[in-house]
Amino acid sequence: MAHQTHPYHMVDPSPWPLTGAIAALLLTSGLAMWFHFNEIFLMTSGLILLTLTAVQWWRDVTREGTFQGHHTTSVQKGLRYGMILFIVSEVLFFLGFFWAFYHSSLAPTPELGGAWPPSGIIPLNPFEVPLLNTAVLLASGVTVTWAHHSIVAGERKQAIHALFFTIALGAYFTLLQALEYYEAPFTIADGVYGSTFFVATGFHGLHVIIGSTFLLVCLLRQIRYHFTSTHHFGFEAAAWYWHFVDVVWLFLYVSIYWWGS
Repeated sequence: MAHQTHPYHMVDPSPWPLTGAIAALLLTSGLAMWFHFNEIFLMTSGLILLTLTAVQWWRDVTREGTFQGHHTTSVQKGLRYGMILFIVSEVLFFLGFFWAFYHSSLAPTPELGGAWPPSGIIPLNPFEVPLLNTAVLLASGVTVTWAHHSIVAGERKQAIHALFFTIALGAYFTLLQALEYYEAPFTIADGVYGSTFFVATGFHGLHVIIGSTFLLVCLLRQIRYHFTSTHHFGFEAAAWYWHFVDVVWLFLYVSIYWWGS
């Protein structure tokens, strides 16, 4: 950085975009092979390569931002804009699922029995596991905010405890969602109701797993003294993402579980 005449980070050549693309190809192809032929070799290879790529890419970014000083104020500003645009794209992603749900439910066709939920579908009770999951995610939103305030205040141990609780609540939510899927009286193949329900809630569940992984990396970094009260955008990005996941779940709960039932 001492030899640069600008505050921006010119990223060194990296193999990880290429290995990440190969991992994505193997993973999607492997999923198709698993669905059609019950063959898991390609999918497993893709998962392993994707995990290795993520770990090494995160290691490089952590080194650049924490130890080499490449994440200047200007670079952090760019990262913030990038994260905001990414979350906006995710909002539009879920908007498509809500559009499909409301398009199908507000004017159910004769093939659905002219009713919503469609004839023959027994919806889940919104005041049982879904309500518990809502409470769990709202509690995790409180703990991640606690972690943020602790980092800003320099309370390292409190931040570690708060992050641990947030990750635990995320894992508990994922477990409850898996049990709900296992016990659901309908499947993704049950017409437009099953499709909209499982695709919308399933992608949200995937985002919870991604967000939990994001926060787990932040927990490990906090334990290793990577964050300071003024330099912790890695955690801020994870917290923004987690709050986005919380808000999407509230819309899912009100729309699909409560109103849609």
